[in-house]
Amino acid sequence: MATNKVWLITGAGRGLGVDIAKAAIAARHNVVATGRNTAKVAKALGESSNLLVVKLDITKPADAESAVKATVDRFGRIDVLVNNAANFYAGFFEELTPEQMERQLSTSLVGPMNVTRAVLPVMRKQRSGLIITISSTAGLMGFEFGTAYAASKFGLEGWMQSLQAEVEPFGINTITVNPGFFRTELLTEESTNFAERTIEDYNERRAKQMEFWKGYNGQQSGDPAKLAQALITISSQERPPRRFIAGADAVGTAEQVAATLLQQTEAYRKLSSSLAYGDAA
Repeated sequence: MATNKVWLITGAGRGLGVDIAKAAIAARHNVVATGRNTAKVAKALGESSNLLVVKLDITKPADAESAVKATVDRFGRIDVLVNNAANFYAGFFEELTPEQMERQLSTSLVGPMNVTRAVLPVMRKQRSGLIITISSTAGLMGFEFGTAYAASKFGLEGWMQSLQAEVEPFGINTITVNPGFFRTELLTEESTNFAERTIEDYNERRAKQMEFWKGYNGQQSGDPAKLAQALITISSQERPPRRFIAGADAVGTAEQVAATLLQQTEAYRKLSSSLAYGDAA
């Protein structure tokens, strides 16, 4: 890929997307910053000769195709796609409506698929490219009050791992990023939605969860500007990592997940290994 690459970034009007776009611009890359509200994206990033702001609602495939066309028309190629746009539907599974689950999956899982599907023909033609998808520690470990969010992020994990095998022969690489808690805008009222229904059995636990999530915004330990710079660094490597665990808390979660999976594997190794045809009952 060229030294000065063309970056297409989703959700670049707020939160981590702004930091990624600013870091890419500072690194002298050409940046296509997208969002549903282009005025907000432009205000967040200011003016730059190597910046193009494009409208993109990632839940709409036609928007994705238009954004890709605008990128190629302006810069001639796409070297790096950053699937960053997401939202957060928090709540106990029983209290989340089917519509809320659908909106979570539509934005955080199907949305990145829409954009990637539109970008891949360009990268295949180039025989090069890098797809960075922002997952979460919620893609490694589920948590109470996070069923919708974890479902979308676990979906991203399986999709990205499978996609890597499919596109690698075309010179395309992928990175799945698992951030821990970073001080982005994910927990603001604009990005976080709570379950619409209430069930009495959950009242006490819900109150504690709501207090935590509403109070934790602005208290997260991770610095999104440092994460953005880390992505610039690893994206420039000749062989970028397939996964990037981001944040000390995320490292701890990943270690816990690995240890738990090993323990679960060992706990029933004999029984699990005796299930082939012909094995004694």
